[in-house]
Amino acid sequence: MTDDTKNNQAPLQDDEIDLIALAKTLWDNRKFIIITVGIFMVLGVAVALLTPKEYTATTTMVPQVSKGSTKMGGLSSLAAMAGFNLNDMTGNSGELSPMVYPQIVKSVPFQLELMNTTFHFPGQNEPLTFYTYFNGVKKPGALELVRKYTIGLPGVIIKAIKGDENPVTSDQSTNDYIALTKDQDEIRKILNETVNLEVNDKDGYLTLSATTIDPKLAAQLTTKAQALLQNTITEFKIEKAKVQLEFIQERYNEKKNEFENAQTTLAEFRDRNKNVTSALARTTEEKLQNEYQLAFEVYSQLAQQLEQARIQVKEDTPVFSVLKPVTVPLEDNTSGATTLIIFTFLGGVVAVGWIFLKEFLRTVKDRWGQERENKQKTV
Repeated sequence: MTDDTKNNQAPLQDDEIDLIALAKTLWDNRKFIIITVGIFMVLGVAVALLTPKEYTATTTMVPQVSKGSTKMGGLSSLAAMAGFNLNDMTGNSGELSPMVYPQIVKSVPFQLELMNTTFHFPGQNEPLTFYTYFNGVKKPGALELVRKYTIGLPGVIIKAIKGDENPVTSDQSTNDYIALTKDQDEIRKILNETVNLEVNDKDGYLTLSATTIDPKLAAQLTTKAQALLQNTITEFKIEKAKVQLEFIQERYNEKKNEFENAQTTLAEFRDRNKNVTSALARTTEEKLQNEYQLAFEVYSQLAQQLEQARIQVKEDTPVFSVLKPVTVPLEDNTSGATTLIIFTFLGGVVAVGWIFLKEFLRTVKDRWGQERENKQKTV
């Protein structure tokens, strides 16, 4: 019993000695730790001051549920509890799933439209497009210049030696493809990181956001992206109904002219033959009357179809219920205090890690030397 107690106490005493030794090592190197943490704090303050503030404006929307997707009713809800999405399996051919909306926001036509839209940029008296601002007005910040002439210096030298390559010209004369210039592609990448759309499939709502260096610009960009997204989805959903409406409208205009001509011809004939009672006149009048009646029936039917087509376009037009409208953000995304805390913690970790590593290497070196001395004594 006494031996077991002694055996159990021995490791505890060794552990206490190790902890005391570690604490003593840190205390002996306290000056190094303080200096290291101070350097990292200065770096943290520099990063917090040089990093431009970013603001994010958001809006939350709920897309309209189509009639086709509500036919399943409770069966769809029960299937969703089991992990199946019957709405996707039984969707209409003309229906656009909200899961595809982020791909629309990231698409080239969408970003080109945003790129060529005017906004009120900070420090500018007149509205400018994204392309004009980032291609000729915006000046690189301090961090961008440091990154360009340090990490990106080899690329700058290579570009200066080779010179500017021939730019890719944009050819919009065909619908088969879209060709971008290098400047357009660079700005498209900026927009790709600036504007984002998240789909909450569980709760059924969309969150559209834009992050820029100016709060009002972020709100403008979010508002424009929201309107552009709604227009794009609307054009897709009403495309079929709109084509049908245009076709019926053309036929309606043709038959309307035919009906009016038949009506005018019949009226003129009756005015010219008021007192004529011949069989030929009555036969001609009946013929004109039949042509008028046929034109009227076709015209009347097309008028009804035209009205139905207009109603169909209205029904197919999606409606987005805005749960959270776009507001100008008041607080930036990055916090200087948070950056300073992170760098301070990182400085402490680096200092302590370096001390322990140095002690570990010294211990390994001492043991290595002892092993060599023991081998030499044994020989």
